[in-house]
Amino acid sequence: MSQTKAPEQPLPVGFETVQRSGSRNGRAGDGYPPFNIERLLVDEVERLRITLAVAGFSEDELEIIQQGRELLIRGRHAERGEPVFLFRGIAARQFQRIFLLAEGMDVERAHLRNGLLSIYLFRPEPKHGEKKINISASL
Repeated sequence: MSQTKAPEQPLPVGFETVQRSGSRNGRAGDGYPPFNIERLLVDEVERLRITLAVAGFSEDELEIIQQGRELLIRGRHAERGEPVFLFRGIAARQFQRIFLLAEGMDVERAHLRNGLLSIYLFRPEPKHGEKKINISASL
């Protein structure tokens, strides 16, 4: 019997949701690749950073897509000749990880350094102040 893998459930990510849901989010999916979610204070503005351990992947083999509130991160290895391993301890499989962003969260930037993919998120400050609303005359 072949086993089909159930689609991964998105992990909720936001300033409130991460703190409220605690460590249970770290167990979603099969755990690959492992990741951290950190709260940062940059220039007195709160940010979140998602860091995934993606050893063996190049920038060209990684894809980050934000569609609405979903943040999709994929890793796919390019076609290469199969090396002959004497020992293989580094996972080299494709992955897809989905995070469900809290309302208003947005991706600021991402970078890959030393096998770690870091994605910085922020929530723009709501615009306070006066906004003039024009009234149109209907026919």
